[in-house]
Amino acid sequence: MSRPELTLFSYEVMGLVGETGAGPHDLLQMARRGRILDWAGESQYYVEPKRLAKLGYLEAREAPGRTRARTVYSLTDKGRDALRAWARTPVTVTPLKSEPLLRLLIADIAGEEVTREALATLRADLADLVERLDASEAAAEALPHRARNLLLVNRFLRGFVALHEQLVDEAEDELR
Repeated sequence: MSRPELTLFSYEVMGLVGETGAGPHDLLQMARRGRILDWAGESQYYVEPKRLAKLGYLEAREAPGRTRARTVYSLTDKGRDALRAWARTPVTVTPLKSEPLLRLLIADIAGEEVTREALATLRADLADLVERLDASEAAAEALPHRARNLLLVNRFLRGFVALHEQLVDEAEDELR
């Protein structure tokens, strides 16, 4: 059962903290590394763990850092229970926010040539995402307890990138 004080981002943070724990900077780095799933503002990776700790889903402890002590969060039993309960709820498709689709929506206003040229620039971004997915795939091997699930997510994201490549190809043909 979903809990009203927990959002999709709350569950993401708890999932990233996982059984090994993580600090806010670690959470931010994990999201940025994958980039395709980095949809929250930078400050949220610092605010949300504190909020979840106040609610009892995470516990905070000090750990040595490079230059000063840092806060590391771990799941509490309440956090594990919340993740397990949420995992049993029905899954829906998360609303999609997509700049390429919005660009196509306004092509009749902005101009087809401009839209085609703008969408073509997406190819460089997609190449960057493929490189990041390659790195994520390699990193998954270092987490044997999560590797299978991380690789499944990676394959899905590769398909998502491929859909964008297909969209650019089709837009170039249609808007020519």
